[in-house]
Amino acid sequence: MPDCVCLPGCPFFNDKMPDTEGMGAIYKKKYCQGEFEKCARHMVFKALGKAKVPANLYPNMVEQAKTIIAKG
Repeated sequence: MPDCVCLPGCPFFNDKMPDTEGMGAIYKKKYCQGEFEKCARHMVFKALGKAKVPANLYPNMVEQAKTIIAKG
């Protein structure tokens, strides 16, 4: 599977967000370099644009992403 198109500017992938106990590396492999279409950050990006992606949104926060998208 190809890497996410957002990798160059993604604060999560580029270590600008704190990760807890090594989970960041697991998220990166699973979402950024794998199933990026299931990434909460990518969902918001695709639906609303980069400016609407909250800085503190983690890839696994899909329910929060759905709420953000619903609110537009």
